[in-house]
Amino acid sequence: MILNKTTRFELPEVPQTQDLYARWDDGPADGTDEMDSGYRRYIALKWVLIVACIAVCVVVAGLAVTVGEYPVGFGESYWTIWNHIFGYVPTDHSDPLYILDHVVWDLRLPRIIIGIVAGAGLAVAGATMQSTLKNPLADPYTTGISSGAAFGATIAICYGTGIFGSGGSIVVNAFVFALIPTALIAVISVTKKVSPVSMILAGIAVMYIFNAMTTVMKLWANPDDLASVYRWEVGSFEGLDWGDVPIMTAVTAVGSLFLLLVSSKMNVLSTGDENAKALGIDASKLRMVCLVVVTLVTASIVSFTGVIGFVGLVAPHVVRIFIGSDNRYLIPASMALGAALLLVADLVGRTVIAPAVLEVGVVTAFIGGPLFLYLVIRQKREAW
Repeated sequence: MILNKTTRFELPEVPQTQDLYARWDDGPADGTDEMDSGYRRYIALKWVLIVACIAVCVVVAGLAVTVGEYPVGFGESYWTIWNHIFGYVPTDHSDPLYILDHVVWDLRLPRIIIGIVAGAGLAVAGATMQSTLKNPLADPYTTGISSGAAFGATIAICYGTGIFGSGGSIVVNAFVFALIPTALIAVISVTKKVSPVSMILAGIAVMYIFNAMTTVMKLWANPDDLASVYRWEVGSFEGLDWGDVPIMTAVTAVGSLFLLLVSSKMNVLSTGDENAKALGIDASKLRMVCLVVVTLVTASIVSFTGVIGFVGLVAPHVVRIFIGSDNRYLIPASMALGAALLLVADLVGRTVIAPAVLEVGVVTAFIGGPLFLYLVIRQKREAW
């Protein structure tokens, strides 16, 4: 092509500045606003589930207060609790309101508070273990925590021997021995740099060792002590009062808050150790710290309530069905659902064969057992 003086080039028309601002004010034409609105609705639905589970806890707690020999109305339960909190407590022992306050506040409410704390703690422990170990079948007892606690409690019940000498407390024994399996796993992980799967296998091995030692202790125990060990191992809220609430609640609250603060890092950890390392996260260290926190939370619960299984397995999986695996929302939702689940299980156990009581650990096993079997069958891989 030969260019001459008559050749003309036409430049594209540039829109005026005010036209650009006008188009910007109208919003992008690629649907970004719609996507952002959809994301906000998606997040809102997650919080709706969390609020709904909390509402279930409140309603079930009111129903649980009404269950017992002394009649208490559903509205009376909330009214009595409200009055007691704000100091309107009758002092005349002959006053029916004094009896009502004593039944609600001193006898029934501690059981409900313990149920809420235990359910929330076990659920957050299960959600954390499943995320950090990348195993859908992990729960607070996978590392042998419950087996260690059972061994410590068996020694205290059958032989009156505690960590600090004779006449030791069942709670202290159970708590200390529950920490031993995690300590062993920590030593193995630090010295051998094992994978998450190997950590679970090591926990199972420790669990069998403690189960064997507990069985030997049972063989040498007298029948009365053996019955007490059995009731403890089943998991129950019987005999618990306000004196058992502070330690369990404090450890669970602090541990849950820490896990919430590192939930974003756990999201990165679930994508793989290499990706976490690329983002400056020490995967092994974070996993071990989370495991220690989970152990402390679980030990503080089972040392008072005994072994209550499947809550840490059931609650996180149910939550994942509705809101996914983002730990920023999975952890609080699992806590709310775990608390509601344990309250419902306790309420069912107190009413289904009334006046007898079906221990809460049995009810949760009926719920968790079928779900655990479903998860095993649903696994696509034949071996790890």
